[in-house]
Amino acid sequence: MKVQMATQPVASPEFESVATPASGILGEPQVVRQSFASRIAFRFCFVYFALYFALTQISTTLVPLPNVDIPDPSTLWPFRWIVVWTAVHVFRTPPPSYADTGSGDKTFDWVLVFCLLVISTLATAVWSYLDRKRPSYAVLAKWFRLVTRIGLAGQMMAYGISKVIPTQMPYPSLYTLLERVGYQSPMGVLWASIGAAPAYETFVGSAELLGGILLIIPRTTTLGALVCLADMTEVFMLNMTYDVPVKLLSFHLILLSLFLLAADFSRLISFFFQNRITAAPARPPLFATRRANQIALIAQMAVGVWLLGMNIYATRSAYREYGNGRPKSVLYGIWDVDQLSIDGQIRSPLINDYGRWRRVVIDYSTRIGFQRMDDTFANFGATIDTTASTIALTKNDDKNWKGNLAFQRPAPDHLILDGSMDTHKVRMELTLFDRNKFRLVSRGFHWISEGPFNR
Repeated sequence: MKVQMATQPVASPEFESVATPASGILGEPQVVRQSFASRIAFRFCFVYFALYFALTQISTTLVPLPNVDIPDPSTLWPFRWIVVWTAVHVFRTPPPSYADTGSGDKTFDWVLVFCLLVISTLATAVWSYLDRKRPSYAVLAKWFRLVTRIGLAGQMMAYGISKVIPTQMPYPSLYTLLERVGYQSPMGVLWASIGAAPAYETFVGSAELLGGILLIIPRTTTLGALVCLADMTEVFMLNMTYDVPVKLLSFHLILLSLFLLAADFSRLISFFFQNRITAAPARPPLFATRRANQIALIAQMAVGVWLLGMNIYATRSAYREYGNGRPKSVLYGIWDVDQLSIDGQIRSPLINDYGRWRRVVIDYSTRIGFQRMDDTFANFGATIDTTASTIALTKNDDKNWKGNLAFQRPAPDHLILDGSMDTHKVRMELTLFDRNKFRLVSRGFHWISEGPFNR
């Protein structure tokens, strides 16, 4: 008797549907009354997640057009005004900046979430009063589930592909290799450690990409949500422990994964914890006819292919522009300053001489860094003319500052810079530092290790 009951088709807690294959018409869902708490929860989730989708990068990520920068919707009127007003008058903070700094945990972002919570609570109360007689939200739920799947899939694909093609966490730059670990931020340590192991980054990205692909396919949505939940739980813990400023977004991606799993909660409990056989849930189709549903399925697959293709294109472009695939400068490397003279005076390499350069770092083709004797950096914009053998230097914070250096390279590991920086005559003789002397670069992988190799 127990086996027979376990193998009976299990209806969804929200609705069930009956199909008539002969006619090609799918039956209307049989309405099952939801509990009062379930209806309240659905209304709140619908309003909150709909607003969060519309006002954050979840919506803009669905349009990954190359060379098109879509502004953050929350920074547009009227929500920008609402968030700034709330920050100033409710939380008594200065007007928060909404500039794109790369952080998703700015004061503006936290206040935005607070505003969404307040708006969703009020909207849920009004909706519950006006629509108190409705027994369930089967039709609205199936469409909102579709939107949630696509939105979450877009995030998983974007972040997954940026790791499969190691761009989000590139291999440590020359600057990072020179920087002392103790001076790095926790996030810098995390980025450098993952970037130093591209195979691991690709593996992690593949797991995120898998979750996104599974979400696109209706039959594998539950499995995809489980994969996304595992992926985002790990990401959220890394963000929390390494102080990565994407805590809000990663937490919301966990909530979206849980929302997709909510309808299957009892089935998952039965399968994983009670060792019982479960049947597929009976969810209503999107449309009334089989042909319309086939077209809808094709459309979902097309959206998945679009997201996959455009994210691959954008990430490959980024990889070639500023990732490890970028073209290296002809002067690429870490150059030790053997001798430096300023206005004809030779500057000895004294630790307390702040104006004396210790190294010149040329990692990116448009930037040059001068490392001081105390290991801090002075960074300059640079235009390297290989034909004229000149380097034009600029300062971002001083438009009147200019530097012009001529370079000679008598040998592959020897460089001479001669010219002016601001109003001072400068001449430097430099020797190329062997990058392979960094153990992080040269250690590699070993199947056999006779002991720990952590120093």
